[in-house]
Amino acid sequence: MAGDFAVSPIRLDFDRSTKTGVITISNDGDDNLQIQMKAFEWTQDAEGKDQYQETEDLIFFPKIATVAKGEKRLLRTSYKFPATERQKTYRLFIEEIPGPQKSAAPGAQITVAVRFGVPIFLKPLVDEVKGEIENVKYAENKLKVTIRNAGNTHFFINSIQIKNADVVTDEQKGWYLLAGARRTYEFALKQPCSALGKFAVNVRSDSVEFNRTIDALVCNP
Repeated sequence: MAGDFAVSPIRLDFDRSTKTGVITISNDGDDNLQIQMKAFEWTQDAEGKDQYQETEDLIFFPKIATVAKGEKRLLRTSYKFPATERQKTYRLFIEEIPGPQKSAAPGAQITVAVRFGVPIFLKPLVDEVKGEIENVKYAENKLKVTIRNAGNTHFFINSIQIKNADVVTDEQKGWYLLAGARRTYEFALKQPCSALGKFAVNVRSDSVEFNRTIDALVCNP
């Protein structure tokens, strides 16, 4: 049993002219909803996996709240420190606090707490959006493509395509790639790598598109 709530907007962007934001939490369930909020600095490790460290960089209120059924509650948030040369990234987690179970039905029961992390981006002093295909390797019938964010602000990867001439032979969807981070994507080829000949890797994101042409020699490392 879990509460049914909605969060809007699903991300916040701060800059020198936008220093505060408001998140609306709507309780669409049949019972009152208890929630708690915690702020985390959001980084990515050497493999591009998300890492979270609790932080006091953000100011938000309330930290614990009750939202009556059918009602809404406003969560106000801001930040403490000025912009830097690299974008700072956070997530504000909104988590349900499970209430006591009402059902007296016999047998084991599980209470599930819903948790949602709102991305919060603090814009750098000057935006530099830059992505690059850092490396392409072939091993065990898989093409391994490493993508690096060489700029100072995040982008969201919409698609990574392997193209042979103008034909898309493989495609994957990506995720957020934070400033300075890299992530490797693996493509299980449906045909021998050598059959691709000269091919291209094309990356499309919400703010930049980049590509790289690869010689078939990569298939014979």
